[in-house]
This record gives sequence, structure tokens and C-alpha cells, in this order.
Amino acid sequence: MLSHFQVQPLLEARAAGAGTAQTSADLNLSRVEVQVTAAGVHFPTGELVAWPALEQIAGSANACFELIDGQPYDIRVFSETTGWVRSLYPTAGAPSTLVSGMVMHRVAGVDPIQDTLNKLQAVTPIRGTVLDTCTGLGYTAIEAARTAEHVLTVELDPAAIEIARRNPWSHALFEDPHITLQVADIWDVVDDTADGSFSVVIHDPPTFQFAGELYSGEFYAGLHRVLRPRGRLFHYIGDPDSRSVQSITRGVIRRLEDAGFHRVARKPRAFGVVAYK
Repeated sequence: MLSHFQVQPLLEARAAGAGTAQTSADLNLSRVEVQVTAAGVHFPTGELVAWPALEQIAGSANACFELIDGQPYDIRVFSETTGWVRSLYPTAGAPSTLVSGMVMHRVAGVDPIQDTLNKLQAVTPIRGTVLDTCTGLGYTAIEAARTAEHVLTVELDPAAIEIARRNPWSHALFEDPHITLQVADIWDVVDDTADGSFSVVIHDPPTFQFAGELYSGEFYAGLHRVLRPRGRLFHYIGDPDSRSVQSITRGVIRRLEDAGFHRVARKPRAFGVVAYK
């Protein structure tokens, strides 16, 4: 799997007349040395990727590609559940995902993994049982599972899970025994969950414009009910410097307090708020 980030050093090696180069064949998860020839690039697995294919990838700033028989195919899925097109979005670190043209992680000046860690650090310690309300690529569940006893992560859209399965950075989502992945509506999951089931809730929904129901007082009341006493909620909202996000944040804080949460505090570094039960 390659993006323009991995192809650029190969083009530079060709221009310099170098016979080898360093790159990644799994979107920056690991590094390999490849052979640079007139025909293309030979990877350690024995595959040859010709220069026209590499040049096609280099010209696509917003796509990640899977190489099949030397031909690049962008990692993209249309969701029949939501009507959204989802694709894997390249960064200099771990990939993000693009949903209807919107990047689902912070990528300006921060890696998606660090973005995830910022959210978790806002509600440390991550212990006990954790609810991750919107799986996406699974980074939140994967990082939370490093210290939590168990993580339940819920995703409405099967297309999101398909993208995650094709993302090398998401493998632990399907392999870690401390993670349970449930494809369902988070409203239904919360309604069917016993009171006080979770020590921590990480609520990282799509934007208010995409999923306003996940910003409602009724939904917050459900999250409050399934949290244990002294449990903590992190709610991602967006860039605190944005006027529209500032307005949404004021409404979120008011509705969280109406739902029973207290000590609701802004966490600008994590682009969200923390609330306590």
C-alpha cells in the first residue's frame, strides 16, 4: 500500500540515479529498502511497480493505493448505509479517513495517532471498561486498549469497517482480545446497556452537520446513565478557534450539564470537552 508520501523518495532516487531507496510498503507503519531500476521499483516481496503506476500515485494527494499485480487501486468505498463515500487519506504518519470530502482526524501539524492520544490524555487514566462510540479506523479503541481492561467500540457504517480492515494501522482493532467491535447504531447500544457499565466514554462523533443527533441532550443522558459514578466522558467537537465550533461547544456544555454531568471543562488541545459523573 502506497501514497504520494511513500512514492516521492522513489522518484527522487530515480532522478539522482540511485540504485536503492528507503520507503514504506504499508503507509508508514514500517520501512523497507527497495531496488530502483529503469523499469520501476522492486520491493522485497519480489513485486515490480512500474514508473507509470508510481507517477499516478504521486499525483494523487488525497488517496492511498493498494497495489494489485502492479496496478494501483485507491482505497475507497461507497456506503449504502449512509450514502457517504469513504476513503483512506494519506498523511506523513498514520492514515486518516476521508468521509464525503471531510478528513476525520486532525492532520495539520499533528499525526492522527497523536490526535487520538490527545483525546485519551484528556480523560486519563484509561482504566476499567471503555466505550468508544464511533469506531472509524479504530485508533481510539486500539490506544485505549493498551491500558483499559476492555474496550467496546461501536460503528454504524459497515463501510467504515471495510476501510479499517484495509488499513495496516488498524489491524489491532480486529486482533486485540481486549477490544469488542460492534457494528450497530450507538443509540441502540446505549439503550441496551446496563446503568454504570463504563468507567470512561470517548465520544468522537462526525461533525454536528453530519450527525446532529449525537449532540443531543437525550443522547447525553444515555451516556450519563451508562457511566459509573466518578466516570469520565471526553467529547470531541472540533477546532476551538472556529466560531461555529465555539457556538456548538456552548450548546454541548449546556446539554451535558442538563443531562447530569458536572465539571464540564474545555480541552482545547484535544479539540473537545471533558465531563464527569
